[in-house]
Amino acid sequence: MTRSDNPADPFKKALSEATRTLADAPDLTVTYSVDPPGLSGDAMRLPQVTRRLTRDEVLLARGTADTLALRRRFHDATCHARYMPQGQMARDLYQAMEEARCEAVGARHMPGTAKNIDARIGHEAARKGYAQIRDRQDAPLSVAASYMIRQMATGRDLPAGADHVLDLWRGFIEERAGETLENLDAVLADQGAFAKFARQMIADLGYGDQLGDDPDDQGDEDEGTEDDSEDQPDEPENPDSQGQDESSDDEMSDEDSPAQDASQADMAYDEDADEDMSDETQMPEAEAPRDPPPPPPHSEASAEYKVFATSFDEEVRAEDLAEPAELERLRAYLDQQLEPLKGAVSRLANKLQRRLQAQQNRSWLFDLEEGILDAGRLARVVANPTTPLSFKQEKDTEFRDTVVTLLLDNSGSMRGRPISIAAICADVLARTLERCNVKVEILGFTTRAWKGGQSRERWLAEGRSAQPGRLNDLRHIIYKQADAPWRRVRPNLGLMMKEGLLKENIDGEALEWAHRRMVARPEARKILMVISDGAPVDDSTLSVNSANFLEKHLRDVIAMVERRKAVELLAIGIGHDVTRYYERAVTITDVEQLAGAMTEQLAALFDKDPRARARFMGIKRAK
Repeated sequence: MTRSDNPADPFKKALSEATRTLADAPDLTVTYSVDPPGLSGDAMRLPQVTRRLTRDEVLLARGTADTLALRRRFHDATCHARYMPQGQMARDLYQAMEEARCEAVGARHMPGTAKNIDARIGHEAARKGYAQIRDRQDAPLSVAASYMIRQMATGRDLPAGADHVLDLWRGFIEERAGETLENLDAVLADQGAFAKFARQMIADLGYGDQLGDDPDDQGDEDEGTEDDSEDQPDEPENPDSQGQDESSDDEMSDEDSPAQDASQADMAYDEDADEDMSDETQMPEAEAPRDPPPPPPHSEASAEYKVFATSFDEEVRAEDLAEPAELERLRAYLDQQLEPLKGAVSRLANKLQRRLQAQQNRSWLFDLEEGILDAGRLARVVANPTTPLSFKQEKDTEFRDTVVTLLLDNSGSMRGRPISIAAICADVLARTLERCNVKVEILGFTTRAWKGGQSRERWLAEGRSAQPGRLNDLRHIIYKQADAPWRRVRPNLGLMMKEGLLKENIDGEALEWAHRRMVARPEARKILMVISDGAPVDDSTLSVNSANFLEKHLRDVIAMVERRKAVELLAIGIGHDVTRYYERAVTITDVEQLAGAMTEQLAALFDKDPRARARFMGIKRAK
């Protein structure tokens, strides 16, 4: 076997051919990448398979390939878009059930795919920690609904972890949508009929207000209008009715006109007053009445960003959310969960520390009149002891006057290993940087409640105003202040293991909050690292605003931070492509890579060689 031979290549080739056959797409391009898997047109991206060709890699690649191939074969994007709901939660349910339908139809026609897809579902459930969920509200309803569809359609048991999520929601789904689910077999093979079925299920589950207009009803109205216009000539003309219609239109316009009439009257009054008032009697400009100043915007990055209520938001220290004894217990649980990983993370942290300390020891000022004798000029000094500029002095490195903020996504999708590894990495990096005299602040962001909390309750009580803006209660958590010694706050990161803490994520406001805290710091250099696993999502907010409301604000905040250049911003996405938001970013597909990504990103920022920094950052730069 030559060095260029890869034992995984035959498997990749065979899987690619099988995938094209399964998808009924001979021209489909199949690639293997560390980027998140996906399907776009005639290109499919599957998880990377290494030379080791482990069983887990093979099963995951097969399951992902079968899932995407079945979606390519049995899914019609036009039909899917026709019945797509408007609200975010309704969209999640709709899309999850459609994916389950494609997989179930494939399993019925080709039973061999079912086992592979089960492996993918089990891998996803383990990665997201579904088996550890105790509260139903912490389990995604959309995932549970898709599991229900898949289990009823195929009759197969769900993998471990996935079955737990379904069990948490099973009673609720059966109680609300049991009658609708009885029709599943009749609609499974017809995507259009299934889309109507899915919309009915969404309404049964309590999200009917997010469905928007029924496209079938709109079609009936259009047909009725055409029929009426065709039948109209056969009916006797009634000029009086036409006159009534015109008069009714005039009446409607008159109903809207009082305010206009009043404003016009005011304008006429002002004009008459101006004519009667001479130049000498006009009020001096300094004494002119002024309108009250508009309220300050809720965001420095975007004046258009609205917040319905801020009175329920909180900025809280971690130690205020749990008793000291509970924090110690949670910290011990965190250490126990990640004992096998701590050695690898510590090795990476030691590597980072050596690089930083090497820069501290090797940074010098040369060609000085006094200091330490420069060994490189020793021969010249021996030849002529009076030679000037032959000394050097150690120079203070820039990163001694540096503060680093780690902003951790505390949303529900981070539950399980992602949040555990993020916590331990923040722990080790904070201790490492502290040894190098770099101050570290650790922050987290989530919401106080699922689906809106007190903000939504007030909005409902006040009449459901249109486009209310952000409609949930923020919770911004301070795990470690920059000036706090690590030994005093070590238990605080255990709070991330607390049941019920992780909820929604509103990234834009969290990033703006962290940026404000950093700008107020006295250090000369400020570095902000964001660790997240997805785009900003808050069901309550997105259900009553535009679909890109939170995402647009995040982009505006990032643009503001990068434009002001007071803070160096970088991001790490866990299983989610954050390069579309951040200029300096890296995406990892497996949470196990987080420790290496964090240390390499920080090491590159502290690198003295500008070409090395540019090369590293250029690889991660968004396209």
